[in-house]
Amino acid sequence: MLKLGEYQTLTILRDTDPGLFLGNPEGDEVLLPNKYRPDSFEIGDELDVFVYLDYDERPVATTLTPYLTLNSFGYLHCADVNEFGAFMDWGVQKQLFVPFKEQARPMKVGNWYIVYLYLDEQTQRLVGSSKTNKYLTNDNVDIEKFAEVDILVTHLTEKGANAIVNGKHHGLIYEGDIFEDIRTGDRIKAYVKKIRSDNKIDLVLQPPGYRSIEPNANYVLDELKAAGGFLPLHDKSDPETIKNELGLSKKSFKKAIGSLYKDKQIVIKEDGIELLAED
Repeated sequence: MLKLGEYQTLTILRDTDPGLFLGNPEGDEVLLPNKYRPDSFEIGDELDVFVYLDYDERPVATTLTPYLTLNSFGYLHCADVNEFGAFMDWGVQKQLFVPFKEQARPMKVGNWYIVYLYLDEQTQRLVGSSKTNKYLTNDNVDIEKFAEVDILVTHLTEKGANAIVNGKHHGLIYEGDIFEDIRTGDRIKAYVKKIRSDNKIDLVLQPPGYRSIEPNANYVLDELKAAGGFLPLHDKSDPETIKNELGLSKKSFKKAIGSLYKDKQIVIKEDGIELLAED
């Protein structure tokens, strides 16, 4: 059976006017339109393609790369809204339909949303949903403390950055642990700082422990050197100023300059920090 919403390896069966017909060992066939045909091929060659439904609700293959696949999440742009729902750009020719009942809040043209791709059992169509929480659970967290994970940042709050962890769990990077500019839709590596008794996952963007302080110290040192040896920032500076200038939280900045001060690489003055000359 052809797998809608997934990549699969299919065999070239025949060349026709509309395009190449591809098949699998079970005897299923799908058209790869001419616009996606390879420059050179032979009957019997295998191609890696993505299969979805065309405008006539027929399976069709493409070599384009979608922004998400079946049972996964993506950050998608809303291209259109009509009386039935919203339509999202997702990297293939036909837009992804998100019905009103699957919208966490009414979607607007031009906005971006975290969307989950699923196969509707009744219609056998690929459908999107921005009600992402129902596809996530922390009931059985199968990762351990300090593990490296893949995250998708879903939204930012005063508390920090909420994220989807390994495509199935909720996670949070607290504001004090954010040392760089991150935005909704970012796909990045993170580390499990802590798994709480209620299975909530605390994340950090650098390996937990003492070693995570060092990159910030090195970063501040590099910024100092680039600025000619002086930065008008210190431990009494406004948090927003520090964030705007260096992309660090005040807590992280203070840890970094504390480390540099102990290593006798800087001096902390009333109006900023200054690089000490090397002996």
